[in-house]
Amino acid sequence: MVEAASGKFVVVVDETKLVTGLGGSGLAMPVEVVQFCWKYNQVRLQGLFNEEGCEAKLRLNEDGKPYVTDNSNYIVDLYFKTPIKDALGAGKEIAALEGVVEHGLFLNMASSVIIAGSDGVSVKTK
Repeated sequence: MVEAASGKFVVVVDETKLVTGLGGSGLAMPVEVVQFCWKYNQVRLQGLFNEEGCEAKLRLNEDGKPYVTDNSNYIVDLYFKTPIKDALGAGKEIAALEGVVEHGLFLNMASSVIIAGSDGVSVKTK
């Protein structure tokens, strides 16, 4: 929401965040889903990414109950064994599922990226 309302969206990272493909790092890629059909979406999401070795898990809080977002939804975390082949296509497929609110593929959003690295700071712009 903030990015959509902003004139510019600047991302600041260190060089360890640079990757050749999205997914496959062992980190979760969140998908926010409505509570009513979370299980349906978990199965569908895992099925979408069989080739990438995806495992879809409902996010739980410390007491073992489903984590609830500020909007009273659940999060299904996707863990990829290999990078997503087509991130733009994946984003469209995820967003098209009934009951999906949003996904964690922040595609084509940044107007600039500031990268801190061992050789100093660099800036990439669209």
